[in-house]
Order: sequence, then C-alpha cells, then structure tokens
Amino acid sequence: MSALFPLIVEAAVTRRHGKVLVGPVDLTLDAGGATIVIGPNGAGKTSLLRMLHGIARLHSGRIEWACDQDTARARQAFVFQTPVMLRRTVQDNLAYPLRLIGMRRTESRAKAAEMAARIGLEEALGRPATVLSGGERQKLALGRALIRSPDLLFLDEPCASLDGRAMREVEDILTTAVRDGTRLIMSTHNMGQAKRLASDVVFLLGGKIHEQGDAKSFFETPSTAQARAFLKGDIVE
Repeated sequence: MSALFPLIVEAAVTRRHGKVLVGPVDLTLDAGGATIVIGPNGAGKTSLLRMLHGIARLHSGRIEWACDQDTARARQAFVFQTPVMLRRTVQDNLAYPLRLIGMRRTESRAKAAEMAARIGLEEALGRPATVLSGGERQKLALGRALIRSPDLLFLDEPCASLDGRAMREVEDILTTAVRDGTRLIMSTHNMGQAKRLASDVVFLLGGKIHEQGDAKSFFETPSTAQARAFLKGDIVE
C-alpha cells in the first residue's frame, strides 16, 4: 500500500496575478488506478495537476497526504505535455534521477538500460535525446519519471501531439505502470484515451470540479447536463 494515500483536498485554491485558476476544490483519492481529468480548454486541468503536485502555489485550503510533505514530494513525479530533454544520451537521461539520489554510475546506467527495454528505446540508448522523435521523447520522459518507481505520477496531456502509434505505445507504458502499483492523475482532451485508461474521472468546468465518479458510470450515465454535452462534443462554458 502506498504511503501517500489517501490524498485529501479541501477548499484548495490556486491563483495567478490575482485570478483564480482552480478552486475551491474538494477531492479525496485513494491508492491505485488512474484518475483522468477532463474538461474544455481553460477549465483548469493543468493548474489542478500543478497545484496537487506542489509546483503551483496553494493560496488557500489544504492538500494533505497520508505522509509528511517531504516524503510525498519524493514519491511522486510529473510528466509535462512537452518534455524537457537533457543534452545527454537516452541512457544518461534515464539514469539522471538515480544519480540525483546518489546511485553509483554503473548501477544507474544498468537500470537505465533495463528501463529503456521496458519503454521500447533499447536501440536508442547511445543516441542524443535531443534528436528523438516526439513519441520517443515522450516515452523517454515516462521512463525517466518511472525509473524511481513513484507511488504517484502526474501527466499533463502527454499524448496531445502524438500520432496513433505513439499514443498506443505511451498508453501501454501507463497501463503497465498502473498494474505495477503507480497511481496516475492525468489530464487529456482525448475521450477515447480517457475511456481506455480511466478508473475514475474528474470533470472540470470553470476551475471547479463539476462532476466526479467512477469511469464506467461517468461515461455511460453522466449526472449533469454540462457533462453530457461535453461528452457529445458540444461547446461547454
């Protein structure tokens, strides 16, 4: 069982330049599964993920983990829509998080090679990360985030610019991660992807949680008119 959960969020608000981006938000999440955050553009999906992860300031309310804050931060990772590539080889990119915690170079590079095989980049170990394709970069970012076996992984629309094949490969990596015990909180605009990955759904509208529930119920019988309209592809404001 993960030391992080349950995650309890009460009346949480984050602002920028005085404008409320998200909140007030109330949310409780347990360990296991994949929470998929959906909503129209500007609903606050990215801001919610950043607030929960601690890279957007919490202006009011509380976000409480089952452990202390330092442990919580160490046991989670974040993958951005456009991943940052270090100017190093694929192997050294993967090994970097392990080197940060003091693992010896030989061991970290061996573990990096193992991760590269898991994510389908074993043939690219010695290549500069900066020359990879978009799909390869996203797989590398996932591998780098997962190499320390985090309890929780945040993902901000990781497949937004990927083609079908690359999206399928990323989803396979994420499905395996969930099976191995990593909790996902992920935003996406792709409803097909949301249906494939979600164990539960958070529907954001205007920076607030408009509807939340298990994935099957949400997609088959959404409770609100706004959620029904959004799932039909209508414009929702």
